[in-house]
Amino acid sequence: MELERARELLSMHIEMGSGYNRNAARLVLAEVQRIHGQEAVDRLIVELDLQRHFGFRPGQAFHSP
Repeated sequence: MELERARELLSMHIEMGSGYNRNAARLVLAEVQRIHGQEAVDRLIVELDLQRHFGFRPGQAFHSP
């Protein structure tokens, strides 16, 4: 997944803001981590303020089921 597409998806999940969207955002970040690494995940968390929206913290690892 390209980082720009991840930003689009995460922004959509932020707007909707339910528990289901939190889980979907977690899956997006897991895919970003698999392809681009933890640094890219941390940048997205900070850039999109995912700590405030979903409680995700920089340095937190995400894994696909």
